[in-house]
This record gives sequence, structure tokens and C-alpha cells, in this order.
Amino acid sequence: MAAFPWHSRNRNYKAEFASCRLEAVPLELGDYHPLKPITVTESKTKKVSRKGSTSSTSSSSSSSVVDPLSSVLDGTDPLSMFAASADPAAMAAATDSARKKRDRDDNSIVGSDFEPWASKRGEILARYTTTEKLSINLFMGSEKGKAGTATSAMSEKVRTRLEELDDFEEGSQKELLNLTQQDYVNRIEELNQSLKDAWASDQKVKALKIVIQCSKLLSDTSVIQFYPSKFVLITDILDTFGKLVYERIFSMCVDNRSILPDHFSPENVNDTAKETCLNWFFKIASIRELIPRFYVEASILKCNKFLSKMGISECLPRLTCMVRGIGDPLVSVYARAYLCRVGMEVAPHLKESLNKNFFDFLLTFKQIHGDTVQNQLVVQGVELPSYLPLYSPAMDWIFQCISYHAPEALLTEMMERCKKLGNNALLLNSVMSAFRAEFIATRSMDFIGMIKECDESGFPKHLLFHSLGLNLALADPPEGDRLQILNEAWKVITKLKNPQDYINCAEVWVEYTCKHFTKREVNTVLADVIKHMTPDRAFEDSYPQLQSIIKKVIAHFHDFSVLFSVEKFLPFLDMFQKESVRVEVCKCIMEVFIKHQQEPTKDPVILNALLHVCKTMHDSVKLLQDIEYSSLCGTVGPCCYTEEFLLGGKCWFHPSELKLRDSWRFLRAADTIIMSSLIHALTLEDEKRMLAYLINGFIKMVSFGRDFEQQLSFYVEARSMFCNLEPVLVQLIHSVNRLAMETRKVMKGNHSRKTAAFVRACVAYCFITIPSLVGIFTRLNLYLHSGQVALANQCLSQADAFFKAAISLVPEVPKMINIDGKMRPSESFLLEFLCNFFSTLLIVPDHPEHGVLFLVRELLNVIQDYTWDDSSDDKIRIYTCVLHLLSAMSQETYLYHIDKVDSNDSLYGGDSKFLAENNKLCETVMAQILEHLKTLAKDEALKRQSALGLSFFNSILAHGDLRNNRLNQLSVNLWHLAQRHGCADTRTMVKTLEYIKKRSKQPDMGHLTELALRLPLQTRT
Repeated sequence: MAAFPWHSRNRNYKAEFASCRLEAVPLELGDYHPLKPITVTESKTKKVSRKGSTSSTSSSSSSSVVDPLSSVLDGTDPLSMFAASADPAAMAAATDSARKKRDRDDNSIVGSDFEPWASKRGEILARYTTTEKLSINLFMGSEKGKAGTATSAMSEKVRTRLEELDDFEEGSQKELLNLTQQDYVNRIEELNQSLKDAWASDQKVKALKIVIQCSKLLSDTSVIQFYPSKFVLITDILDTFGKLVYERIFSMCVDNRSILPDHFSPENVNDTAKETCLNWFFKIASIRELIPRFYVEASILKCNKFLSKMGISECLPRLTCMVRGIGDPLVSVYARAYLCRVGMEVAPHLKESLNKNFFDFLLTFKQIHGDTVQNQLVVQGVELPSYLPLYSPAMDWIFQCISYHAPEALLTEMMERCKKLGNNALLLNSVMSAFRAEFIATRSMDFIGMIKECDESGFPKHLLFHSLGLNLALADPPEGDRLQILNEAWKVITKLKNPQDYINCAEVWVEYTCKHFTKREVNTVLADVIKHMTPDRAFEDSYPQLQSIIKKVIAHFHDFSVLFSVEKFLPFLDMFQKESVRVEVCKCIMEVFIKHQQEPTKDPVILNALLHVCKTMHDSVKLLQDIEYSSLCGTVGPCCYTEEFLLGGKCWFHPSELKLRDSWRFLRAADTIIMSSLIHALTLEDEKRMLAYLINGFIKMVSFGRDFEQQLSFYVEARSMFCNLEPVLVQLIHSVNRLAMETRKVMKGNHSRKTAAFVRACVAYCFITIPSLVGIFTRLNLYLHSGQVALANQCLSQADAFFKAAISLVPEVPKMINIDGKMRPSESFLLEFLCNFFSTLLIVPDHPEHGVLFLVRELLNVIQDYTWDDSSDDKIRIYTCVLHLLSAMSQETYLYHIDKVDSNDSLYGGDSKFLAENNKLCETVMAQILEHLKTLAKDEALKRQSALGLSFFNSILAHGDLRNNRLNQLSVNLWHLAQRHGCADTRTMVKTLEYIKKRSKQPDMGHLTELALRLPLQTRT
């Protein structure tokens, strides 16, 4: 293709805006309102026969319809019809599942405010452990017990069952001795699985044997410290057994013809199911030993629903009385706890048996301090303070079940009964753990009086105050008692010598102090904590509790000017010596500040404190980066890490000074370093992102009002402190740019000498900071943004510097960039940036010493030299945008301006030499575009050629003067090129031609009529 001259068409932007503006149409509102509900009307129609035509309709009347969808559901639910035709067995199974769910929801009066046993299970297993050896009897299953075939005679089945029972009596058991706690837990899990396997293979007797055997283990208190955890593990097996039996009997009540209703009664249960259910109860009744008989029957308590309406209500008192036969008070209280748990699951409304269990327990409470228990403790070498807490899980559960939705009178009676007993600290602790917090709070002084009277030898008073503090954190005591309560509690807490006991209590009471008192009392409490935890660095073993104290303090003090005026708050933070813990605490503080700080602040106390907090977070990133770098470089470099560093210290040493006694120790340390470094490498970016978010939130909340110089000084200090977090530096650059624009707004664009110097300082800040960033597109966009700010503030030379820096950075753009952890081509991002850049270059005035359009020329040279992907047309799209820019630059008045900045339309005033240079650049760009179109004349690139040809045609149509014959002919050639190989979209071509015809009717656009006649539409055929 030959070279074509470019002629831009003259634009009248105001007229174009006016023509594109929507026409204003007056609106008669009347009763209309866009939010007024629509009334649906029903039209009654009738057919009217006419000769030579079909029927027509006429409206007779209308009436409001409340629900237009109600007529669809005429009483027949299509889903119900579908379900009715489904397979009966599948229907029964589905209905069974839904029934059980509804049964749990409807019958149970236990709400979400009742803490379930499952939430306590894990805590018990973690708390009650032992290092002593354990023993267990395992059932060795006999092959004779396997189920026969379906054709076996009934006599054969009976004989098999009898053989199994004989086998059990003869002792087919194996005792395993000297088991560790983990081995014991594994054996229990094996028994649980054996139970399920035996049941699945129809070995019901074997399953019963396993449950009996496991229940017997609950009578063994030889390793007494482990008993609560043993109880949890064994009752899991009992729960499994109870569920299997219930589901087995329930399945016998369902057949193809009928299913049990949601709330079935014994009359709905068939005789076979009732007989099977009775058979199970008879088997259990034949168990000779009390404890397994009690536990196994309690596990299938729910099955009484199949036999009698009053079955459960009759069994619960009987089972409660059975517990009286258990002599060991620890075994007895856990048996009562299991009965209460089962009772709350199957019949929570039957409170009488729960109360009976409680009062029976009170009658036997003195046994705990009797000679039999004391002798047992001596044999096992267990002290009373270690023994009494073993009762807590069972007692807490019993008290919780009884107190749930209990009337005040009953709770008061229970408290009075406990008060009358001697050595009642254990009971008192369970009362405070289980009763409603409101009940405890309103009687706080009474409970403090009872705590004072308790004997501390068996159950320490600080545990009682801990439980009381937990309640007072949830409910408020009488206002007149609050200070006295705090004084009485803290007298006991501050005398504690053991740091762990002290901090556990102080952690609870700090929340009470923050909730009801001022910063003076909180400061006193924090000072006391520092006093107790500083000696011998006791705080190192109590970081979780110290963290909890900080969280509670900042949760109640949202005014940070008050918080940081608490004298001991910052010294309290100094106790967090471990790096990771200190950073977590700092993050908590910043999260609360960002969430609750409503107004910007310039308070020096807040700024200095939070700068220290943010600096701590920032320095942790530097530490993580050092670890990551060390893992990548190995031992190369002047220093490496020791085991002391991994343990929390900061010991650096030179490899020549390495003095590890054994080589294996060094290898272990190196391996630990590498693994730790890999983990840090994976989490480093997420951690940096989170910390940057918190620091940026702080920076945004700092404002010195009209004191712009102080604001800039703060940003300078922040840059020096947070140089390792790129998002923070980006935020600082944006903040400084916004500061410059606020200065311009205050001065209304008329800078004085002082403000002009200030905005130049802001511009210099940005120019110095941007090169320190890593992300190349971050730098490009910030150069462009900062250049725009400089231009808006009449800093023309500084703006040129920003734009030159951006142009010089374009060649460094890599082919692929990392976006959210994935490598993606960068050309689309570069295209987006350059289009924004071109929009800015329109209003940038030329420098008097650098010639016409020097920035555009430099940018075109960079674009030409950049290595573009051969399969991409982004370079040509950029050249097309340049053509649009140059066309806009040739207008007498530009589309937009910056106030008090003279763009080239004012500088050159339509000078012919400027226009000639502009057209010359346009011709160069056009030549590049046309040359690229030539290279696409290949089979695999014809579709790209068609799309680019049509795009270039539209650019000429929008910006070129088509009265020029050569340009007109070029557009015709491009039209034909777009359709030449049948790759063009016919709809797009038709729409384009219609647009040309429409524009030809506008003033001064008559020449487009002739052009439209020269643009044929080519069909695919």
C-alpha cells in the first residue's frame, strides 16, 4: 500500500456534546410514582366469530388479584405427586430421616443456649491425662459367633447364641498391661470399631459383649487422674451402641405399607419391634454386675418409647436409685452425669430425676473426704488438691442440666443446700460454673462470703474467684457492690505466689475491671500484673493470658487517647518479648483502632504509640525476609542462624565461630531452618499484605488539618519507618499527592510562593519514593498520577520529569508478570497504561527547549523499540490510540484543560508548522499500521487482519477528514480489506454502514453520502 497523507477533521466539541445529550421530556406525574405497587388486573375475554378471520377478544371487567401465582397452586403440589409415585422403600428411608430430624426439633426443649456435651468432650480429654501405665481387657471374638446364612434354622441360631454366651463365660478375653495413654485410646477406638463391625455382620451378642466389657472399665479407678478421660471414651462406645439398637428397632416398624408418624406412640409399633425391644432389655437385665448393667441400660433408654408412653419416666427414677449402689464417689458421680446426659437427650422435660440425682449426690458428698477415699489417694500417691478437680466435669454437667431454665426458687434451694455442707468449695465451684450468670451476679457478695468460709486445703480459693469472675464478665452485679467485689477478689488474687495461678485469675478479672471502672483502676490492675509476671521472666510462660488481657482492655477502651494515657499500658506491652506474639498483639491493637477510630487524629500520644506499634509489625516483615533470604542463599554470606535464633533469640554468628558439639546437632538446626524458611516463604506475602493493610489504615486516620507542613513531615517519618512494605509506600505516595491537591484547593489554584514551594516538596517526595518500589506497573501508574498532580499545581518541569521517567521505564516491562500468584502476559496492562498516558499527554505543554511534541516522539520511539509478541496486535492498537491523540492535538481548542496551565492549543494557536509536524507524525503512525496489515495477509492471520482493518476504518471515520480524496480512498480500501476473505461480522458491517448514512444527514457531512455508496456489503456466498 502506498503512503497516505493524514488530515484530521475539525471538531466542535460543544456541538457534539449537545447532539449527544438526551432530550428532556416533560413528565406528567399525576398518580404515578416509581415505587408505587403495581395492581394486577384480570381480564375476562370471550371469542367473537367473524367471517374471514379468527377469534378476537374483548375485555369485560377487571378485578385486583392479591397473588397472581396463587392460581397456579390449585391444591395439587407437583412435587408431592412426584414423590407419591416414587419407590416405596426409598420414600420410607427419606421419610425416616426427615422424621428423626423433626422429632429432635419438635420434642426437645433444649435450646441453643444449652452447652452440649460434645463441646466439653475435647477439653476433658486434653485436661485429664496421665503418664502412668494402663491396662485393658480386650474381647477376643470367636469365629463361632458369625452369622449364619439366611436359610439357617432357628434352632441353629439359638445354639450359636448359647455357644457365644458360653464362650464369654469361659473368658475369651485378653488383658493388655503397661499401656501408655495413647495406646489405651487406640485400643478403645479399636473396640468402638469392633462394635460397629460386629453389628454390621449381625453379631448382636458379640456387640453386647463388647459394650459390657467396656462398661466394666468404668469401675476401675487404679489410675485415678485418667478417669474423666476414660469416661468420655467409654461413653462414646455406649452412645454408639444405643444408637444402633434404636435404629434397628425403628427399622422394624417401617415397611412398604406404613411408616411411623412423626410423633409415634407405642400403639403405632408392631409386635415384632416390641418383642425385639423387650428382648434387649431382658438381655441387659441379666447382666450380673451393677455398673455395666446400669450403663448399658441407660444407653438404650430411648428405646422405651417403643414399649410404653411412661417407659422413660419410669426408668429414670429406677436408674437413679441404682446409682446408690455404687460405693466409689467418683464412679458414682460420673454415673449420675451419664444418666443426666441421656435424660436431657431423650426427655429433657423430666426434671424430677435430675433433681433427685443432685440431692442424692449431696447426701453422699461427705464420702469424698472419708477414710476410704483418703486411703485410696495415699496408695496412688495423689494429693487432695489434684483429686477434687476430677469431679468437676461430672458435677458441672449435673448442675448445668438441673439449672437449665430452672426457677429461681430451685436454684436458691440448691445454693442453700450446698452452703450447709462442710468443705463445699468443690460444690461452690460447680454452682458458679453451671448456674446462670445473672443469678450469680445478683448474689455476688453472698458468694464472696461463702468463698471466704471455704477450706482452702482441698480446693484453692483462687479457682473459686476465677469462676466468679467468669460470671461477672457475662452479667453485671449490683452497682453499689461493684467496687467492694473487686477489692475482695483482688486481695486474694494479688497474694498468689504461683505466676500461673495469678495470671489465670487476673485475666478473668481484668475484663470486670475494664467493664465497670475507669482507667485509674485498670492502670492499677495492669501495674499489679507487671509486678507479678516480671520476676524470673514469668511472662514467657503466660503469653496467651497476657494476650487475652490486652484484647479485653482494648475491647473496652475505644478512645485511644484514654487508652494510651493509661500509664502502665505501654510497659505492659514490653512484656511481649517473643517476636511472633508481640506482632500478634500489635495487630490486635491496630485492628481495634481501625474499626473504632471514627475521626482523624493528630494527638501526639496516639501517634507516637501507634507509630511504635506499626514499627514493630514492620520490623517483623524484615525479619521474615531475612529468614527467607537465608534459606535461599544457604551459608553464603557473612552470617547464618543458630538454634538459639529458632528458639526466639537473636543470636547471629559467623560460620567460622560455629561451635556445635556434634555434627548431627548442626544438621538438625540447618534442617529446621530450611523447613521454617519454606513455611515463611509461603506465608510471607499474606502476612505482608495484612500488616500493610493495618499500617495504611493508621496512616489514613492521621490528619493535622490545615497544618500541611506537619502532615508532610509525618509522611516523611513514616516513609523512613515502613520502607520494607511496598503497599505502605504506595499509600504514602497517594497521601502526599492528595496533600498537594488539598493545598491547591485551599489556594483555589493561585499558589503563593510558600505554597508553591510546598507542593514542589510534595512532588519531590513522590519522585524520590517511586523508584524504591518493585512492581513495575505500580511505578508506571504512580509516575503518571504524580505527574498529573504536578501538572495541576503548575509544576511543569517536575511533571515533565515524571512523564520522562515513565517513558524510560516502559522498555523494562517484562513479557510476563505475576498477578495473584499466576504469571500472565503484560501487554494488555501496558496497553491500558499507555491509553491513560495518551489522555494526559493531550494537555501537557511542550517544553521550549525540546521541540514540538517531544514527549510523544520519545514515547513513539520506545513503543517502536519494544519487543512485542508476534501473535498480538497490541502494538497496532497503541498506534491507533496515538493517531487519536494526534488528531485531538490538531484541534483549535482541546477537549479538556487544566486550570492555569496553557496547553499546546494556547501555545501554538493553530500554527501551520505545528500542524505540519503533527500530520507528519500521523503519517508515520499510519505507515506502521498499514505495514502491519500487510504482514497479516496469511491464512492463519486473516481474521486478525479483518478486525484490525475494520478498527482502523472506524478510527479514520471518527477522526479523519474524509473530504480528502486519498484518505477517502484509504477508508474504502480498508472496508474491502475487512470483507475480502469473508472474516468480517456481517451484522457489524451493516450497523457501521447504517451509522455512516445517518451521519451523512448532519450539517457538513454530505460527503459521507458518496462514501456510503462506495461501501458495498459482501455476503458470505
